[in-house]
Amino acid sequence: MRFVDEYRDPAAAEGLLERIRALAPQAPSRFMEVCGGHTHTIYRHGLEQLLPPEVELVHGPGCPVCVIPMGRVDDAIALATTPGVTLATFGDLLRVPGSTGSLLDAKARGADVRVVYSPLDALALAVDHPDREVVFFAVGFETTAPSTARTVLRARDDRVANFAAFVNHVTIGPPLRAILGAPDADLDGLVGPGHVSTVIGLEPYRFVVDELATPIVVAGFEPLDLLDAVARLLAQRVEGRCEVENQYGRVVRPDGNPVARALLDEAFVTRPSFEWRGLGELPDSGLALRPELAAWDAEARFALPGRRVADPRACQCGQVLRGALKPWECKVFGTACTPEHPIGTCMVSSEGACAAYHRYGRLSHDVAVTLGRPRA
Repeated sequence: MRFVDEYRDPAAAEGLLERIRALAPQAPSRFMEVCGGHTHTIYRHGLEQLLPPEVELVHGPGCPVCVIPMGRVDDAIALATTPGVTLATFGDLLRVPGSTGSLLDAKARGADVRVVYSPLDALALAVDHPDREVVFFAVGFETTAPSTARTVLRARDDRVANFAAFVNHVTIGPPLRAILGAPDADLDGLVGPGHVSTVIGLEPYRFVVDELATPIVVAGFEPLDLLDAVARLLAQRVEGRCEVENQYGRVVRPDGNPVARALLDEAFVTRPSFEWRGLGELPDSGLALRPELAAWDAEARFALPGRRVADPRACQCGQVLRGALKPWECKVFGTACTPEHPIGTCMVSSEGACAAYHRYGRLSHDVAVTLGRPRA
């Protein structure tokens, strides 16, 4: 299968690993894979077992569900339990904990919560059920925001008055700035998110190299993509370069997707600040519908709690999202917090680092040592 088989070729992988092994002793490195999709590829295919000990991979904030704070989940539950409201959501969000349970719990108590596969499915629900207010729980980075924008604009154009979006879209630049600019930042490079970059292109990462002196390689999601990205990052370090590189050129264009970016500009404005799980309030990091689209904005149409809710003390998702902890270092990982009974979002989402570690058997430091990845 083109664009799959050739990126899982063992001979090509060995060639990249030889290059990595030659470069790594010259520049021991700690790289962050920003996207949760990358994390799952790494652990599904055992890439961390193949890398030399001089290269460590840590996990970043690029999991859309993981970064949603508990207060926003509480707002979604409030919408779902409002009489006459149907809340449409992606399946990943059903079990994300709020302070009083999850959307799945609310559904069990009688709330009308529907799983959809796109925001257009939610709009179709509104058209089919004109007696209900249908609200779409919109989350994600710039990857999914254009589809929400297109749906809201279609609702406006088609005058679907009983549809609204509860917008929780965020942008990738501010969390990278916060993580790399922190006093305890200990990263030598970033594996940049491929899906986000198909929309925004490469220029938005310029501050990473120009201001924060950190190389970044935008990468695809197959095993060879990630090995190639690691090799490129090591080469930059050894050669004294600091650049934005595009490993995912078969999909990502330097200017991204102009049509998708135009949709974002037409539908959204940047919020002055937005709360992130593990990172707190970040300036200019969230999107909101433009005032002229207030008729389709759930935050304008419904009274929401709007409270800031602290994570459970036992949960250390925030540290995992910042790359400060490996999942197995969390006190409740694999014991009180499992995929069946999650305490934090990193164990819920299909892109969460804790879910990846649990699913693929990386349950403890002892297992990591057994697999050949000893770490202090």
